Amino acid sequence: MTVRLLIVDDHPVVRDGLRGMFTGDPGFEVVGEAGDGGEALALAASLRPDVVLMDLRMPGMDGVTAIGRLARSGSPAKVLVLTTYDTDADVLPAIEAGATGYLLKDAPREDLVRAVRAAARGESVLAPSVAGRLMGRLRAPAEEPLSQRELEVLTLVARGSSNREAASRLFISEATVKTHLLHVYAKLGVNDRAAAVAVAYDRGLLTPGGR
Repeated sequence: MTVRLLIVDDHPVVRDGLRGMFTGDPGFEVVGEAGDGGEALALAASLRPDVVLMDLRMPGMDGVTAIGRLARSGSPAKVLVLTTYDTDADVLPAIEAGATGYLLKDAPREDLVRAVRAAARGESVLAPSVAGRLMGRLRAPAEEPLSQRELEVLTLVARGSSNREAASRLFISEATVKTHLLHVYAKLGVNDRAAAVAVAYDRGLLTPGGR
């Protein structure tokens, strides 16, 4: 599947670099570029990208506002934040607004490409420092156990279910599945679903053929 990509950043040189990176890969099609959140919303509505690479701090409408409005508009596009900042004031509002993943601009090319593919599948990918921040916010002084619902979501993920399939099986929304997974990542100290499953097996939270 070719991933249709919309690049949103207020710096033309950053947009040029990202466009060049993805244009050379046959698995991606850069369908448009925007310099702020307002332009991004208009283009997302007309171009219907699979993934929006979204900067956060932009003049005019910022990234968090745009992410929230995109989610409320019913757009199927997944938003992958790509920013310089990993402070709580940036990370938490972006994820709460509906971002699927959060990477920093110093991420290696292969990590960015993998994250965009994951976002297109509805999977969450977090920069290691971001996962650490969420873990710090969500973890109690002692190791916090996974809730029953978090274990149920992780069990389905371990069996190969997508976020959408897990949502359908558990009669909850995809957004709720994503929230549970972000909590799982934070509690287990990981930044993607494969690592979460591996750590859960390692700790005996999941067992082959069962939970």
